[in-house]
Amino acid sequence: MNKFRSHNCSELREKDIGKNIKISGWLHRKRDHGNLLFIDLRDHFGITQCVIENKDKNFKTLEKLKPESVVSIEGKVVKRTKETENKDLETGLIEIKINNFEILSVAEDLPMPVFGEQDYPEEIRLKYRFIDLRRKEMHDNIKLRSEIISFLRNKMIENNFLEFQTPILTASSPEGARDFLVPSRTHQGKFYALPQAPQQFKQMVMISGFDRYFQIAPCFRDEDGRADRSPGEHYQLDMEMAFVEKEDIFNITEPIFYDLFAKFGKGKKVNKTPFPKITYNDSLNKYGTDKPDLRNPIELVDVTKLFSSDQTTLKIFKENIKKGGIVKAIPVPNTNTKPRSFFDNLNNWAISEGASGMAYITFEKNENEIVGKGPIAKFFSKNAISELMKQCKLTEKDSVFFICNKPLEAIKFSGIARQKIGNELKLIDENKFIFCWIVDYPMYSYDEKEKKLDFSHNPFSMPKEKMSEFDKKEPLDILAHQYDLVCNGYELSSGAIRNHIPEYLYKVFEKVGYSKEMVKKNFKGMIKALSYGAPPHGGMAPGIDRIVMLLADEKNIREVTLFPLNQNAQDLLMGAPSEVSSNQLKELNIKLGSKKPNS
Repeated sequence: MNKFRSHNCSELREKDIGKNIKISGWLHRKRDHGNLLFIDLRDHFGITQCVIENKDKNFKTLEKLKPESVVSIEGKVVKRTKETENKDLETGLIEIKINNFEILSVAEDLPMPVFGEQDYPEEIRLKYRFIDLRRKEMHDNIKLRSEIISFLRNKMIENNFLEFQTPILTASSPEGARDFLVPSRTHQGKFYALPQAPQQFKQMVMISGFDRYFQIAPCFRDEDGRADRSPGEHYQLDMEMAFVEKEDIFNITEPIFYDLFAKFGKGKKVNKTPFPKITYNDSLNKYGTDKPDLRNPIELVDVTKLFSSDQTTLKIFKENIKKGGIVKAIPVPNTNTKPRSFFDNLNNWAISEGASGMAYITFEKNENEIVGKGPIAKFFSKNAISELMKQCKLTEKDSVFFICNKPLEAIKFSGIARQKIGNELKLIDENKFIFCWIVDYPMYSYDEKEKKLDFSHNPFSMPKEKMSEFDKKEPLDILAHQYDLVCNGYELSSGAIRNHIPEYLYKVFEKVGYSKEMVKKNFKGMIKALSYGAPPHGGMAPGIDRIVMLLADEKNIREVTLFPLNQNAQDLLMGAPSEVSSNQLKELNIKLGSKKPNS
C-alpha cells in the first residue's frame, strides 16, 4: 500500500464496506454534532466523509485542527445511515470510521475559504491563487483546460500534424502589438523579444519542407487585458499546412471544433459542418460586428435611402445623412405587449453608452392598415411605414430602433445594441454553440488617428488580387485570403493563406510606406526563406484560453487560467514585475532613469 493512501477521495463505494483503508487530503469541512465529529476530506479526485466519536483519543486533536490542514486518515468503510446519505456525492453512500490519523501539514487561518463558492475580491483570489484553485469550480475549470488541450493535441496528431516547438527568444517585430523585450547580456545594447505569435517561424517550417505543423504555443503581447483577453500572455493552437487553399483548412478544422464542443459542451447543441461563411462586409452590415453571435436572430437593415427620401421628414437624420451619415435599423420581434418603459430604458441606455439615443417606432393594426406609433412615427408617411416594414420584415407585433451616425460609429453601436436587445428579450439560446467563418477581410484600413493606410489584419496574408492587378486597384478595395472562426460572438481564431512570393510581399508592404530595403531589414529571416522556394501555405491559431472560457461557461478568461496576471499585468502571487539588483542591471549594461512620481 502507498504510504499515504490506499484509495483516493472519490473512489470508495458500497462494495468497499468493511475494508480497512487509508486516504489523505485536505480538511475541507468539519461538522461537530457533540458526540460525533464529521470531517469531509478532499483531494484532487473528490470528497469522502469521515467520522469520529467524542470518546476517541484523537477527537480533541481533530476538533481543533484548522480547515485546509492536510491529514492522512486510516479507518473502516461503513455504510451511512439513511438520513445522512448524500446522492450528490460520488462517495455519498459510505463514510470512514476513523481509527487513526496523521497530521501531514497544518494550515494557518485562511484569507478566503475553500468550502462554498462565495465571490471574493479578485486581488485576494490572485494573491492566494493556490488556495483559490482548491475551490471546486476553479479546480474543475483547470482540469477542463488540460482535457481540452489533450483532446486537441490528439486530434492534430490523428490528422497527420507534427508537433514542433518554435523559439521563445526571437527578434522584435515592428508589426502587431507591443513586444516584451529581453536585454541580452552577451550582446549588450541589443534585445530579444518574446514572440507575439510563432507566425514567421511556422511559415518557415512549411518552407523547410514539412507538410503539417502544430504546437500549443505561448504568445506574449504587451497589451491591456480585458474579460476575454489575458494581459501579457496567452496560449494558442498554432497550426500551418503546405499546398492548401482556405477550404482545405476549413475541411480539416471544422470537424475538430465540432467534436471538441460536442464532447465538452455540457450537452449544448453545436451547429453542423460545414460552418456558415459570411463576408466581412456582410457581417458588419447584418450584425454590426465581425464577431457575430448567430444565436441572436436580429439582423440589422440599412434604411438610409428611406430616411433621405421625401417619404420621411425627420430633419436631424436628414442633416446627418447629408454629412455622410447612415441609418441602421434594428428590427425587434414581438414587442407589442412591452410597456413604454422598455423603449425608454433602451433609449436611456444608449445615451449612457455615449450615443445620442435610439429613436424607435412601434406598430399596431388600425382597422385594415398598420400604423406607426412612438415619438418619431409622425415623421413617416403611410408609404414610408409600409416600406419600412417591408425592408425590415416587420409585423404589427414588432418594433424597430434606429441608429444614425457616421458609418463606422453607426455600424459598431447598432451591433452593440442588437446584442443588448437580444439579451433583454431573451432571444439568445444559451444552449447552443453556433460557429461561422468571417471571410474576405480587407487587406488595408485607414488609420484616422495616424492619417495613413495600415494593415487591417495580418500583413503576411495573400491578397485576393493577382499580383499583376494589385496596383490597379484602390488599396481599401483590396481583399485578402484572411478568415476568422467565430462562435457565439467570440473570435476563436484568426487565419490566412500566406503571401509566399517575395516580390508580392514587397508590393503589399509598399502600400503602407515600407520600402523594399525596410522589409528586408525588418523581416530578413522571412524574406530570405521565401527567396529559396516556398510552397503555397496557410493556417490559423485558435486561442486556447477563449475556447476553454466558452466551454466552461465563464465570462472572464482569468477563471480558466492557472496563474493569471491581473488587469494591470501584475502577478500578485509572485510579485512580478519586480525590481532587480544593481548587479543584474550592471551585467546587462542598463542604467535606470529616475522614477516618475507615483510609479
